[in-house]
Amino acid sequence: MNILVINCGSSSVKFQIVRTDIDLIEKNQDKRLASGNLERVGSQALITLQTEGQPKIKQALPIRDHRAALDFILRWIISPESKINGINSLADIHAVGHRVVHGAEKFTMSILIDDKVIDGIEDCIDLAPLHNPANLKGIIAARDLLGPGVPQVAVFDTAFHSTMPETSYLYAIPYQLYRRHKIRKYGFHGTSHRYIAYRYRQLAGVEREKVNIITLHLGNGCSACAIKEGESIDTSMGLTPLEGLVMGTRGGDIDPAIIEFLHHKEGMSLNEIDTVLNKQSGLLGLSGLTNDMRDLLAEEHEHQDRRARLAIDIFCGRARKYIGAYVAEMHGADAIAFAGGIGENSPEVRQRICNGLEWFGITLDDKLNKQIVGGKEGEITTKDSRVKVYVIPTNEEMLIARDTVRCVKDVPRRW
Repeated sequence: MNILVINCGSSSVKFQIVRTDIDLIEKNQDKRLASGNLERVGSQALITLQTEGQPKIKQALPIRDHRAALDFILRWIISPESKINGINSLADIHAVGHRVVHGAEKFTMSILIDDKVIDGIEDCIDLAPLHNPANLKGIIAARDLLGPGVPQVAVFDTAFHSTMPETSYLYAIPYQLYRRHKIRKYGFHGTSHRYIAYRYRQLAGVEREKVNIITLHLGNGCSACAIKEGESIDTSMGLTPLEGLVMGTRGGDIDPAIIEFLHHKEGMSLNEIDTVLNKQSGLLGLSGLTNDMRDLLAEEHEHQDRRARLAIDIFCGRARKYIGAYVAEMHGADAIAFAGGIGENSPEVRQRICNGLEWFGITLDDKLNKQIVGGKEGEITTKDSRVKVYVIPTNEEMLIARDTVRCVKDVPRRW
């Protein structure tokens, strides 16, 4: 089956075409055929398109909305210019898988989309006002352009964390606020953490029930996850993606009283404070320079910039703190796995996070750590390291494509 995977942001549309099926999943032989990204949808969009084995195509065109973006993508997919093997018409797209950020307590598994599911995703908008509306636009546009005969599947970021116990997901606030408004920890990056756990199982040669690892998805957005016996039992992001680790522009964990303090001292509105915490904090706020870890490392090494070093140290220290907390919560772990743009491509950040974890049984292999970058996968600890550390490039789109096939063919999920 040829699966179109769509990830709609507020002003962007990312996509992949993945060829997969039940037998290909079992053999780990599914294949990405093409991918692309449309940024700044709603104005002059920046467009990147690529068929596997071909050079990237970059251009800028006015794209007014998500429907126009998807229409452009579909026209390119079936055009002779795309050169996608085996796709000549829209009939060659057999199903569509959508990333949906928030499923709340309604959706704990991937699901075939119908009108009832759309209503349920709309009910979750209060919990993800920036994300779920964009996800819905992609679903509705795909249904309009491809017709009702092409099945669509929703894969939820929050679903993997639905196995968390109450002791992990409840906040110590009046319980009636949870009952009334469902204020609780939901967690995000679930498809990424789930994929990392799946690949770890293959690399380590263990059964699902033997997967006891801590996963770190480190990019512009960052989260940690404690996975015990194959299930998420805790994660760093909360009601929103703002809680937890230091991120590119998000502050992560703070004292909630800071919000009222800023309101009184700076005269800031709630919207202004929200902007500060989500878009002006994290690595950017600490350094005053950038949210890009590569640039911060360069500033630290080349110019000995104190605040660049401070931002990196706080970023790594917060990650190390969560590792320690999860080790205690899980009663030990067999491995740590790094993923995401920073986790996959920065040996130095991995080293600095693991520094001081020798008590836990981690001994990094410096040579291996430096070698595994740029999409490579593998173990970066010495042979005698009691706890293993892996770099596992995440592939959320592949997981979404696989779940789409399973839902369409009504095959139970196994990962």
